[in-house]
Amino acid sequence: MDNRLETGARETLRRATGWLLDAQHEDGWWWGHMFTNVTLDAEDLLLRELYGVRTPELTAAAANWIRAEQRDDGTWATFPGGPGELSTTVEAYFALRLAGDDPDAPHMAKAAAFCRANGGIERTRMATRIWLAVFGLWPWEDLPVLPPEIMLVPRRAPLGVPSFSGWSRIALIPLSMARAERRVHRLDFDVDELRSGVPRPAPDYPALSVENAFVRINGLLEHYERRPLRRVRALAMRRAENWIADHQEVDGTWLGVHLLSVFCLLGMWAAGHPVHHPVVRRAFAGLTRFEVWDADESRPRRRMECVTGPVWDTSLSVIALTDAGVDPAHPALRRAADWLMAEEIGDRGDWTLRRPGLAASGWAFSFDNDIFPDCDDTSTVVSALGRVRGADQTARAALAGARRRGVDWLVGMQSTNGGWASYDADNNSTIAGKLPFCDFGEATDPPSADVTAHVLEALAAELPAGHPTLRRGALWLLREQEEDGAWFGRWGANYVYGTSAAVIALVAVGVPAEGRAVARALDWLRRHQNDDGGWGEDLRSYHDESWRGRGVSTPSQTAWALMALHAAGYPAEEDRVRRGIAWLVDNQRSDGTWAEDVFTGTGFPGDFYMGYPLYRQIFPVMALGRYLGSGAQASSTVMAR
Repeated sequence: MDNRLETGARETLRRATGWLLDAQHEDGWWWGHMFTNVTLDAEDLLLRELYGVRTPELTAAAANWIRAEQRDDGTWATFPGGPGELSTTVEAYFALRLAGDDPDAPHMAKAAAFCRANGGIERTRMATRIWLAVFGLWPWEDLPVLPPEIMLVPRRAPLGVPSFSGWSRIALIPLSMARAERRVHRLDFDVDELRSGVPRPAPDYPALSVENAFVRINGLLEHYERRPLRRVRALAMRRAENWIADHQEVDGTWLGVHLLSVFCLLGMWAAGHPVHHPVVRRAFAGLTRFEVWDADESRPRRRMECVTGPVWDTSLSVIALTDAGVDPAHPALRRAADWLMAEEIGDRGDWTLRRPGLAASGWAFSFDNDIFPDCDDTSTVVSALGRVRGADQTARAALAGARRRGVDWLVGMQSTNGGWASYDADNNSTIAGKLPFCDFGEATDPPSADVTAHVLEALAAELPAGHPTLRRGALWLLREQEEDGAWFGRWGANYVYGTSAAVIALVAVGVPAEGRAVARALDWLRRHQNDDGGWGEDLRSYHDESWRGRGVSTPSQTAWALMALHAAGYPAEEDRVRRGIAWLVDNQRSDGTWAEDVFTGTGFPGDFYMGYPLYRQIFPVMALGRYLGSGAQASSTVMAR
C-alpha cells in the first residue's frame, strides 16, 4: 500500500472507530434497528384490528411509513431496488385500505393494477391468504390444511413438531390453530379490486412425488376438517396453546421476532382469547420493542423492526474495535463483555430435543431470547470474549469460563454430517418443507456454509489444531463448495458472504491458502470485484444465477471480500486489495460512516431480507484494521450473519 493510501486508510479507520465507540449504549451494548419490507407494518395493523387495539395515531403513523415505501410503479418490494412483489403489495394495499385510503386514489389504483396483472390475490402466498380469510376475504376451505393434531404426532415421527425448524414451529402451530377455528372478523370493505378473476392453478406434481402425495393427503384432511374428532381436536388445541405459552420469551415475544409474535397472537385470537389474557397482554407489551419512530413530528412515521439484534451487533462491534487496535482492556470493551456474559443462556431450550445431554449455554440474537440460543451468535460471542482483557483475576476467570461453556455447547451442537445449523442439530428433514402449507421461507434448519464457517473460526482459536470437531467441520465445508469455487450464503448476501466466510474459516483451521479449494474461492472473489474497486451482490442472486456475485459495491460486502483476501495472505500492496481499500477510503462520509442503502442480510433466501444498519460500519472497521496491522488478532474473527 503506497504511503498516500495508507495515510488515508488510517484516517478513515480512526474516524470510523470513533463513531463506533460513540454508538455504544451506556449499558455496554450496540444495536442497530434493522430494516425489512412493509409486510410487518401491514400485519401489525391487521392484528391490532382483530384485538380492537388499533388506535388512530398508530394507524396514521404506520400508513405514513407504508406509503413512503411504495415505489413509483405502485408496488412494494422485499428489498430496496428489487422487483415488485405480489403478496407484499397485496398486504400493503390491504393495510392502507384499513387506514382509510381511497381505492380510487392514484397510488392505490397503481398497486391494484399491478396485483391484477400478476395473478391477483389468487396467486398470493399462503400467509397472505390466511390474513384475507381472517377478514372474510378468502374462503378458509380453499387453504391447505395443517391440523393442530400435529401436536399429537410423536416427536420422532417424520412430521412431528421437532421435524420443523425453530422458526417454523412458532409459525405453523398458531397458523394451524387459525386454519382449524376459521374465525372471521368482518370489515366494512372488501378488496375485490385486487382479484384477477383467474382461479389459482392446481399444483401439477409428478405422480410418484412426495409433493403429489401431500396434495392427496391434503384432500383427505379437508374431509376430516369438516367433522374432526371433537375430543382429539380439543386436546390438540390445548397442546398448541400450551406450546405457545411455554415458548413465550420473558419480554413477551416469540424468538424475539416480530412476525412470529404476530402469528402467535393470531393463533391466540383464533382460540378466542381476549386482549387481557396474560399471554396476549405480555405479547402486545413485547411488540413495542419492535417500534421505530422517526423524528418528524409533523408527519410521524412508525415502522416495525423485524427482530432486535443487540447480542449480534455487540459481539461483532467488539471484534471490529479490537481489529482496529482498541486496547483489549478499554472500558468500552469491558462493559460490552460484562453485558455479553450476562446474556449467556442458562436454561435448556428446544435444542435439547436432539441434544438432551448437552449442558446449557449459548447466546441468542435478541435481548431476551432464552429458549432459542443459536450457533451463529454463540460463535461471535466466544470470539469477542476472547478479545477482551479482564481487569483482574476474577474478571479474567469469568471471561474464560463463559468462553469454555460456549465452546462446549458449540461442539455439542455439531450435526452428524459435520456442519452447524442455526438453532438445531440434525434438523435435516427433506419432506417437511414439501407440505402445501409451507410455501414461504424454509421449514427446516440444516447446516449452512456460513454458520459452519463462523463456528469453525471461533473454535479454531479455542481447540487444539487437528481436533476432530474442527476436522469434521472443515470436511463438511469443503464438500459444500460449489463448482465455480463459491459458497452459498444462507444468512447474508450471498456468494460474496458465504465465500468470504468459508475462506477465513478454512485458513483458520489450517487448510493451506494455496490449496485447490481456497485458491478457487479466491479466484472467484477476484473475478467478481467491481470496476470501482468494491464488491457487491444483489439479492436477486438467490433465484437468478445471472446476479451471482454481481451488484453495486457496498461497504459490508467490500469488507467481507477484503477480509478473505487478508486471511489468505494477500498483502495490502496487491492491486485488488489496494483498490478495495481505496474504495472504502473514498466512500466514507464526513461523520466517519458509510452509506449502505441496499440490504445485505438474509432471513429466508428468495423470500425475506434484512438491512443491518451497523454492517456498513462494523465490517469496514474490521477490514481496514486487519490490513493496517492494528488489530492484535487480525485474522481470527467471525464475519457476519
